[in-house]
Amino acid sequence: MAFMVKTVVGGQLKNLTGGLGKGEEKGEGEKSAAEAQGMTREEYEEYQKQLLEEKMERDAQFTQRKAERATLRGHFREKYRLPKSEQDEAQIQLAGGEVELPKELAKMIEEDEDEEDHSVIGQLTSMQNLDLDSLKGKAQSTLEDIKQSAEKCAVM
Repeated sequence: MAFMVKTVVGGQLKNLTGGLGKGEEKGEGEKSAAEAQGMTREEYEEYQKQLLEEKMERDAQFTQRKAERATLRGHFREKYRLPKSEQDEAQIQLAGGEVELPKELAKMIEEDEDEEDHSVIGQLTSMQNLDLDSLKGKAQSTLEDIKQSAEKCAVM
């Protein structure tokens, strides 16, 4: 509603004044960006340089963090034998190749590796030359021995 009133009354008001206000508006519009900010031209240029440097620094930090995450994902892809991601490799290359993980992430990976090594499945999967047939035969013979000793037991 306020918009409608403003457009109707504002248009009528401009017609009545005959465009006297236009000259004043152009004078304000001709101010440079530095004057609009209340700075001299040199101060404004220095301010723009500082903004650009800060932006570049933020971008570099962001790229580094993305590369760290890509390295972490790559570690888990290797661990679980998943295919490599070209996007992750590209992010690592953007950061300059070799990326060092932060202490928190490296600590998390080390804890994960320690947990895996302590489990039986983790040890079995780490063995590459595992003879499953001999292992199966040993398990069956052990099971038969237990059955025989259970039959001899008077309590059962």
